[in-house]
Formats: sequence, C-alpha cells, structure tokens
Amino acid sequence: MRMGFDGLSGLVSGRLGEDPRSGDLFIFINKPRNRVKMLRWEPGGYVLFYKRLERGTLELPEAKKPGLTQPLEYGQLAMMVTGFSMKNARKRRRF
Repeated sequence: MRMGFDGLSGLVSGRLGEDPRSGDLFIFINKPRNRVKMLRWEPGGYVLFYKRLERGTLELPEAKKPGLTQPLEYGQLAMMVTGFSMKNARKRRRF
C-alpha cells in the first residue's frame, strides 16, 4: 500500500491492461484486508481515496469469475467500505 497516483495508474495500465483515465474506479486492497485505496480519474486529475480500518477486515463480494478484475456495483462498494455484511444481503428485482 505504498504506491501513490503514478504507481497505481501504472498498475492499472500495465498489469490490468485498462485505461486509468477512463473514469472507472479502481480498488486496491491489501492482503490482511484492513486497508483499501481507490483511484479514479476526474477532469482535473487523479483522485485517491484511502481507508484504514482500526479493527476488523473488509468483506469482499463473492467473485463471479476468477481473475484480477471484478465488476462491482455502487451498493456493493458502499457496503464493503462501511462494514455491512454482504453474505445475507439480497438485491431486490427492479424493473
């Protein structure tokens, strides 16, 4: 979790093969799952969000397919960052 703007954007383009300036949010979580960095490009430049948990760990949503990247909905992101359990949560059908 030592990387900053340039290192994380280099990881996104080099290792993931994605464009870091696409406007997508790229989430990086450490092995103990107690720290998370989120990188996003906005028209003025990069924004880096960083959160360190004092206790507990981040609960990750179940992976739909193995790999380095996983799509994540806004609700899942909010639940992950605020500490809600996603195991018993159900998404209601919407039209």
